[in-house]
Amino acid sequence: MKALLKVESLKKYFPVRKGFLGRGHDFVRAVDGINLEIHRGETLGLVGESGSGKSTTGRLILRLINPTDGRIWFKGQDITGLSRKALRPLRRSMQIIFQDPYSSLNPRMTVAEIIGEGLKRNTGLGARERKEQTLDIMGRVGLRPEQVDRYPHEFSGGQRQRIGIARAIVLHPELVVADEPLSALDVSIQAQTVNLLEELKEEFRLSYLFISHDLSVVEHVSDRLAVMYLGKIVELAPRDQLYDAPKHPYTISLLSAVPLPRVHGKRQRIILKGDIPSPFNPPAGCRFHPRCFRAMEICSHQEPDWKDLGEGHFTACHLY
Repeated sequence: MKALLKVESLKKYFPVRKGFLGRGHDFVRAVDGINLEIHRGETLGLVGESGSGKSTTGRLILRLINPTDGRIWFKGQDITGLSRKALRPLRRSMQIIFQDPYSSLNPRMTVAEIIGEGLKRNTGLGARERKEQTLDIMGRVGLRPEQVDRYPHEFSGGQRQRIGIARAIVLHPELVVADEPLSALDVSIQAQTVNLLEELKEEFRLSYLFISHDLSVVEHVSDRLAVMYLGKIVELAPRDQLYDAPKHPYTISLLSAVPLPRVHGKRQRIILKGDIPSPFNPPAGCRFHPRCFRAMEICSHQEPDWKDLGEGHFTACHLY
């Protein structure tokens, strides 16, 4: 199957000045050589701790920031080096739902202006057609027509996120990056938002990159999952395989923290040592080895290869 989106050896290093006079510089290795594919109609979940590089990956894929190295293909076209002008026709096909429904909406714009802005910039539709499409997409995400001229401060957090979703969907994109779309919402609203995203996926034949740190949520929405640690993908597998038989010690430790219904009993909780290391100076060898409960001597000096375990299951670990 030909991938809708493909990235190879993707890197993003952010330069940071150091020293008393700021004359030297170092790099934050936010994303450090990852490979991913997203197929049409698929939801790929991207999970990991805060600081692992998940959100940076999403912004790189959409070319909201420029990569340091690597390649990005969208619908078979290499978009890595395209200028802002050359990227503009592709913006209709690639959209993002932001994490924070409060700061991602312009408080001086009405709902009609927020949702319709993409139509105004990327289509030749007149004002009447733009309003018709805006009202249509509002209805599909659960907003009422009489709310069209209201401002963001007049809505709840869940309603604001629906506005953000409508803004992303109104152009009928093929790929949507959902960057922690539930983390700022109350638990009671999260399930409604997940259901809405699933309904929109079926209706508009969307593909999602669903970024989250909550594995219990990602389990319900993803077809495959990629586990990220300190700028690297450490495991990639179909959803059921990853949850039933995780291979990388980091994935095992993350899943051990996911609550289970009482009828299924308890998992053995694995408490990792220390905090995630600094991306300024990542550990040599396997980046997870200082915290790993299965670390071996080789892990401290040799980076593990990306291994194919069969049936679409991959991991980077010396255990295999």
